Amino acid sequence: MSNLLPLPPPPPSQPPETPPWDTPSSVWYTPRTTPWRTPHSTQSTPLNQTVLANPPGIKLDGLDEEPREDRVILLQPRSSRTNPLIWCVAGLCFVFSLVLIFFGIATLIVFLAVKPRAPEFDIPHASLHTIYFDSPVYFNGDLSMMMNFTNPNKKIEVRFEHLKIELFFFNKLIAMQGVQPFSQRKRETRLEPIHLVSSLVYLPVNHAVELSREVQNNKIEYHIRGTFKVRAHFGLIHYSYWLHGICQLQMTGPPTGILISHNCTTKRR
Repeated sequence: MSNLLPLPPPPPSQPPETPPWDTPSSVWYTPRTTPWRTPHSTQSTPLNQTVLANPPGIKLDGLDEEPREDRVILLQPRSSRTNPLIWCVAGLCFVFSLVLIFFGIATLIVFLAVKPRAPEFDIPHASLHTIYFDSPVYFNGDLSMMMNFTNPNKKIEVRFEHLKIELFFFNKLIAMQGVQPFSQRKRETRLEPIHLVSSLVYLPVNHAVELSREVQNNKIEYHIRGTFKVRAHFGLIHYSYWLHGICQLQMTGPPTGILISHNCTTKRR
């Protein structure tokens, strides 16, 4: 019995096999449904729609979720077309802009070529016949003069309308006269007689005293204001504007009052 060999040690025990169930991690990363096993729809889809199928069911915590059969349909935006009326309005605006640009350039060319000038207004001759007072503040006077209207333009004809001539003494209106409309050809000069009569015109005391003093000193100052509308004609082009003439007269006393000096300016508005 003592000669028996010892028994070999028992083999190491094998670890138990992994149960056949699936772990959540393996399910999470392992697709359960392959593309060729995904159910297909038998319904036709329009060309302007995109169909997105829901992903297959996923097993979470050992529970399988049934695959969903519904679909999400996304509508693609339709191509917008511009209304023909908008195109028509845009075209009309474009044509109108071109017409405005054309007329602006044409007007500039005509202005540079013609160089229009405003008519000139002057008083070369005047006579003071009467100045007297019926009372300390009521004035009577008689003044006649020749007004010179000149059209300096070489290519433009003008017509004067709504002419009004006013006589002032220290900004106080003492006489007024209207003039009949008339026309002037190119570079034409016209003399127009003007007769201004003052009858019982009220003057403030300080104005009456100043006028009496000037009569005694034989040096009287008057102001003439002329307002008229001018219509210019150049071929088919017609335009109009207002012209204002201002003249400062210095005369001797009546009854033979003559024009000593004068200064006239013309302003266009």
